[in-house]
Amino acid sequence: MSDVLRFDAVDVLFPRGPARSRARRLAAALADCDAGATRTEVAERHDVLVAVRAASLGVRRGELSVLVGPSGSGKSTLLRTANRLTAVTRGHVWITDGDSDVDVATCDQERLRQVRRRRVAMVFQQFALLPTRTVAENVALGLELRGDPPATRRAIVEEKLALVGLAGWGDRDVRELSGGMQQRVGIARALATDADVLLMDEPFSAVDALMRRKLQEELRALQQRVRKTILFVTHDLEEAALLGDRLSVMHDGRLVQSGTLDEVRAAPADPEVAAFVAQLRGV
Repeated sequence: MSDVLRFDAVDVLFPRGPARSRARRLAAALADCDAGATRTEVAERHDVLVAVRAASLGVRRGELSVLVGPSGSGKSTLLRTANRLTAVTRGHVWITDGDSDVDVATCDQERLRQVRRRRVAMVFQQFALLPTRTVAENVALGLELRGDPPATRRAIVEEKLALVGLAGWGDRDVRELSGGMQQRVGIARALATDADVLLMDEPFSAVDALMRRKLQEELRALQQRVRKTILFVTHDLEEAALLGDRLSVMHDGRLVQSGTLDEVRAAPADPEVAAFVAQLRGV
């Protein structure tokens, strides 16, 4: 099974402090990272935050791959490099675009726009719906930006709203919807462009526990039907185990281990992963 999204030795560093010295300090920070310096050491020496370091991961066509780790581990930062919402300091992010692969980290702005319109869609933690638009108009946003004609947009919107259980809700004001329903609108919007890759950045963390479990089950059922390639970020270990075909555990900016739940259980890579496994004995 081929990878449609691949991170190749990705580093993401954020220099702080005076702008005039940032390039010099960034180069020194990268050199220290290569020499094995810790996050804390790099920050103290150069006033540079190491968000992601040397992360390599392939996401296979049709799988739901989960990045899991505590707050500050770099998981959301890595995910956001897949559509260049966050810039890569060093490394490559490859996305299949037709018969070729595009390095999202270095491609020009026109190619990046094409990738964002047709190949990658995103579901945000806080829904990111436009309050002045109806449900249907929110779902149609990507189709409008792509230039699809109105009749095509209407047909696709109706189909995707039905897919997420919101048939007949298209004319409603999004502010009338519950948090769970708003997130379904966000998922429908991501599905509408028929993008190859869905990026989901802690999409269920803003709803209560009961609704979160319901949305998790709905996503599992939906994935069985549509078989999209999904990269999903969570700090919730049970959510990662429930949803993921494969799990990738991150800590302090590093991608520590990647594999199926059974593989991670059988041979945890380090104490951090072992602690993760210990919390999932009953799953």
